[in-house]
Amino acid sequence: MSKEIGITVKKADDLSEWYTQVVTKAELADYASMKGFMVIRPYGYAIWERIRGYLDRRFKETNHSNAYFPALIPEGFLKKEAAHFKGFTPEVFWVTHAGENALSERLAVRPTSETIVYDSYSKWVRSWRDLPILINLWNSVLRAEIAATRPFLRTSEFLWQEGHTAHATKEDADNEVMQILEIYRQLIEEEMAIPVLAGYKSEREKFVGALYTTTLEAMMPDGKAMQMGTSHNLGQNFSVPFEMKYLGKDEQVHYAWNTSWGVSWRMIGAMIMLHGDDRGLMIPPRIAPIQVVIVPIYYKAADADAVTNKARSVAKLLRESGLEVHVDFREQYTPGWKFNEWELKGVPLRLEIGPRDVEKSQVSLVRRDDSRRLAISDGMTLAEVERCLAEIQDNLFNRAKSSLEALIGQVSDYDQFKKILERGGFLRACWCSSGECEEAIKAETGATIRTLPLTDETTFSGCIRCGKPARKVAYFARSY
Repeated sequence: MSKEIGITVKKADDLSEWYTQVVTKAELADYASMKGFMVIRPYGYAIWERIRGYLDRRFKETNHSNAYFPALIPEGFLKKEAAHFKGFTPEVFWVTHAGENALSERLAVRPTSETIVYDSYSKWVRSWRDLPILINLWNSVLRAEIAATRPFLRTSEFLWQEGHTAHATKEDADNEVMQILEIYRQLIEEEMAIPVLAGYKSEREKFVGALYTTTLEAMMPDGKAMQMGTSHNLGQNFSVPFEMKYLGKDEQVHYAWNTSWGVSWRMIGAMIMLHGDDRGLMIPPRIAPIQVVIVPIYYKAADADAVTNKARSVAKLLRESGLEVHVDFREQYTPGWKFNEWELKGVPLRLEIGPRDVEKSQVSLVRRDDSRRLAISDGMTLAEVERCLAEIQDNLFNRAKSSLEALIGQVSDYDQFKKILERGGFLRACWCSSGECEEAIKAETGATIRTLPLTDETTFSGCIRCGKPARKVAYFARSY
């Protein structure tokens, strides 16, 4: 593979350019003709399908169902929850005409679906027997990000799932929020090998219209945090304006309690950035659309049948065990070219099969995470492949966990806070819970409170900015 086809910059030297090259050269995505938009290519979409498949199964196991709601939302719906409307208006794309005819009311192209969903829920909820409603949506949303497009991380349209539920009590809604947050954590840490900090958003950083927001925050190699997923208790902030009432067991009328939650293909961007290296992608096995690639190698026609037959036989064995396997039979490329391409695409394991491997009843195995090469006897192929995939999964998580821990610093002095922030990472600091201090810290340093721990941690100093008695330990960082 030529330098022009492969990655031409080092990750440590220019993360932004490295990221763009990986996304485009590994054929995950491409830029669309319109500013702010991207095309997700089949290989990139296959990763999204793996994420979607995992979540879809977990949601259904917890009694959630999929549905679909309109992509266009009347402006009046958005205005029913004032904070929600104010928060999203700057990002909304508006439809003002149907053909040549001006509409009597503007329609927002779905920036998020709370309002259109709760309009329907208000019709469906009459009694406590109608609750809970547990619905998930798989769709795209549009938010104006035309100025600076970065595939998977910052685009005007993105794929995501958004869950919307209605409950009889706050306790039920609280339980839903935490159940979903744990499902997200398991996906992100156990499937995608990305360690996260779990916690609450501050009042300033919470989802507009929420009672409170829980979040999972990851740390990228450049020292910036990335929000991986959020789960919100919306309280009754939407049920009241949308008249979502029900008759309770006590024969009294009550307003429902709502939650919403979601993750997007931003997780793919985090996976690329966190695990990739100077050769390209490195996809954790549990989320990889191709877990094992088999490359048959022969230079003489006389060897072709034996090599290709063995390649097919090994592929069949692995597929029957549930593994995602691809055999690269392309004749227009050399084996070396194929090796580099599959490394660029981040396939966890490569099996090479040549005439000598046929003779010795073995396969040659190469790991993407550490480039180790092993000769595996035919009788041990499946066991060794499964063992190596499990090791790679653990290795990627442990590497990322070590990096995260190295980028968490505790600080009690504001000047030191500013100095360490230049290095990047999470800064564990005490905070007086004042919105004025939080706003000033952002204005003066560019850092925001990424998370407040789910369980309060003991304060160890005064407020990092004003020095007054602290009420919370917070994790600050600059972010994407």
